[in-house]
Amino acid sequence: MSWIKTISYEESENRLRGLYDQIKSRNGYLDNIVMIHGLRPHTLEGHMKLYTSVMHHSGNVLPKPLLETIGLYTSMLNRCAYCVEHHFRGLRRLLQDDDRANRIHQAFGADSFECAFDERERAIFKYVKRLTLSPRDVEKEDIETLRAQGLSDAEILEINQVTSYFAYANRTVLGLGCNTEGDILGLSPDDSDEWHHG
Repeated sequence: MSWIKTISYEESENRLRGLYDQIKSRNGYLDNIVMIHGLRPHTLEGHMKLYTSVMHHSGNVLPKPLLETIGLYTSMLNRCAYCVEHHFRGLRRLLQDDDRANRIHQAFGADSFECAFDERERAIFKYVKRLTLSPRDVEKEDIETLRAQGLSDAEILEINQVTSYFAYANRTVLGLGCNTEGDILGLSPDDSDEWHHG
């Protein structure tokens, strides 16, 4: 499951049990990335607030499939298999179009976006790539390019925050050896009681 001790629902108590009760599915399911926070429940609480704010808050205006695609691409760039597996499955569920999801995955793998994305989307993923791999190289011109594609500053902030959240989640997973053993892939809080993170 991971390289550090995790705490299962059955082992949890006090504050951690309360957080698990808020997050778990109806059948008691918890993802490994949730349980990896068991030794420090306050970090689980912070992780959950950040995740739900950037991915599933009603104040976001960009389409959820786009946000999920940004998360998938960030995770692929960071070579985080855990998050790629979860969020590719989640993207397929959101799109309800396996061919489209597969074209997206293949485009990211080949680093060639023309066959899968329009010009606006390509600008978004160019920014995501730079922010993920070389954040010090991001310049004002990158923001201007996004604006020129009709994106508002608030939408640009959404793109930035999803990319930044996944950088955090990827490093949590990769740095602690978290794997998908026992996980149910692709679940999401936006349309069910079952949550996935990372």
